[in-house]
Amino acid sequence: MEYHNKLVLAPMVRVGTLPFRLLAAEYGADITYGEEIIDHKMVKCERKVNEYVGCTDFVEKGTENIVFRTCNEERNRVAFQIGTSDAVRALTAAQIVCNDVAAIDVNMGCPKSFSISGGMGAALLNKPELIHDILTTLKRNLSCPVTCKIRLLKSSQDTVELARRIEKTGVSALAVHGRRVADRPKDPAKWSEIADVVSALSIPVIANGDVFDYGDFKRIRAATGASSVMVARGALWNASVFSPEDKVHWEKVKREYVRKSILWENDVKSTKHTLKEMIMHYSCLELPEGKSVIKSENLADIAQLYGEERYYQFVNENRFSAYGSRDELL
Repeated sequence: MEYHNKLVLAPMVRVGTLPFRLLAAEYGADITYGEEIIDHKMVKCERKVNEYVGCTDFVEKGTENIVFRTCNEERNRVAFQIGTSDAVRALTAAQIVCNDVAAIDVNMGCPKSFSISGGMGAALLNKPELIHDILTTLKRNLSCPVTCKIRLLKSSQDTVELARRIEKTGVSALAVHGRRVADRPKDPAKWSEIADVVSALSIPVIANGDVFDYGDFKRIRAATGASSVMVARGALWNASVFSPEDKVHWEKVKREYVRKSILWENDVKSTKHTLKEMIMHYSCLELPEGKSVIKSENLADIAQLYGEERYYQFVNENRFSAYGSRDELL
């Protein structure tokens, strides 16, 4: 995995599933992070090749619960992000999936209470010894690149000191979200403090925060000196943010996401969540479209809502056909 001059899809819970990752890549994302998967859940999984859909699933043993789904099309660019607070458990989880992804990333920036209460995400920022233990354990035992994603600490100096300690573990890159744990999305990202980290390290730094248009990729790189740029909300609202051409209308992007959800049999709850996030940015869930998404019970309902009934039928009929190929379905 190369981390220089890359456009990166950020990890987003319930959004960064296979269809959305492929959508972002189609528009130009070079690296696509999956949603954070907690190590406790991943260690309960077994790898299964899903010939019916054409993908590889990591399924919780004794259930039909698909924890992570990937495919050959994204093998060289997908980063698997782990939520962890224990080096041995993180390694066990990573070893299950590492041969099917391009890199392993450790979440050290999530400010949500479920992460912090479990000692994961941003809770790790105050535990440099544990960070060192987790990252060195992964680096020592995995052949794929290992990275992590952090937030800013109370002062720029504190962030730089932590980043230097992380660099010494041998990670391939460090992603820095330009906000502190207490900051909210409405608070401006502090690009200048990302720049402080960049100037202090020799490994690639991926800058994250307040990237909403293609032009922002150039602006944040100029302001920070970062090797690569990561985008979250900007991609969620319109995945064509990665395209150097004019943005595609969000309605078209949304339809493309629906088609990919159908093609890859995405979990309907995940599909609905992503669609609702898209709708809320441009419109309102109280309007007919939003209400219909909320009421949808399966992908067939979603297909009907967005006028993709024929595509839904075509995909499902051809999954059974010995003559149906991935190219035909795509």
